[in-house]
Amino acid sequence: MFDNLFVVALVTVIAALFLEPIILGFMRFFGFFALVREREARVYVLFGKVLGVLDDPGLHFLWFRFGPKALFLPFLGQCYIRDLRLDQEYLRSTPVNSEEGAPMGIGMWYEMRISDPVAHVFRNTDPRGSLRANVGNATVRCLSNLRLSAMLESRHSMSLSVRSQVSPESKEWGYQLGSTYVRKVHFRDVGMIKQIEAKVVNRLRQVTSAIRQDGSNQVNIIASTAEREAAVEFAKAAAMRPQIVGTALESIWKDPIVGETLFEILENQKLIEGNADIILIPPGTREDLMTQLTATAPTPPHKPAAVQAPSRPGRPQL
Repeated sequence: MFDNLFVVALVTVIAALFLEPIILGFMRFFGFFALVREREARVYVLFGKVLGVLDDPGLHFLWFRFGPKALFLPFLGQCYIRDLRLDQEYLRSTPVNSEEGAPMGIGMWYEMRISDPVAHVFRNTDPRGSLRANVGNATVRCLSNLRLSAMLESRHSMSLSVRSQVSPESKEWGYQLGSTYVRKVHFRDVGMIKQIEAKVVNRLRQVTSAIRQDGSNQVNIIASTAEREAAVEFAKAAAMRPQIVGTALESIWKDPIVGETLFEILENQKLIEGNADIILIPPGTREDLMTQLTATAPTPPHKPAAVQAPSRPGRPQL
């Protein structure tokens, strides 16, 4: 019994590893079934005629769907596979001219997907290139001779106008046009770009200098106002100072001894703080003009006499 189970398991493993892929390969080769992936379409053509279209994801049995004609598909028919996923493309710098004659470039971005696989296969040999050319022609046709301000500001309306022109023609080729948007509007003339840059730089300099001058004016106004208020306060303080000093002196001189002592101290303090020479004349001397002038005359500084070194005996001096 154990030997029978082992033989059955071995046969099952061999069938799973080798026989199943071989059987499925033969069935697929003879067109018994087809596996359609997500967002994919298969167009089957037999003898120049469309036999059917499979666009539902899953497993499809062709013999039951197409009948006996499915036996001839692998040998005499064709199968066209189309991707139905959303795709997008960007047209860079499509040349147009504004109403003022400025050479402009338009960058157009658009989305598309295949809505009719049969038309995509048979209506046009290069439907993607035709759609690209159609979008470029519609961009030139709809956006030329517009005002420069409208080109730089109203991108939404320009996108709608291009989409309305392209959508009817794209359906004939099996495409459904999605979102269409003007991504970029730029100047194509290098000289004009440099002139605009120079004008912008000059304008920025003017604005910067105006802002700086306005700030300087504001600072000067604030400084002059502060100086005027400070001068007013200093004037008030200078006017109040004599009153304060006079009141203090009046209270001090109520006692004459204290007043005399205070003024004597102040006088001595000023004499000490000054750099004047003080000459004391002893009492009992003459008080005539010559004595005073002699006392006030400056004395020259005393210079010590030069001492000559004694020479050694027996050595002649030169």
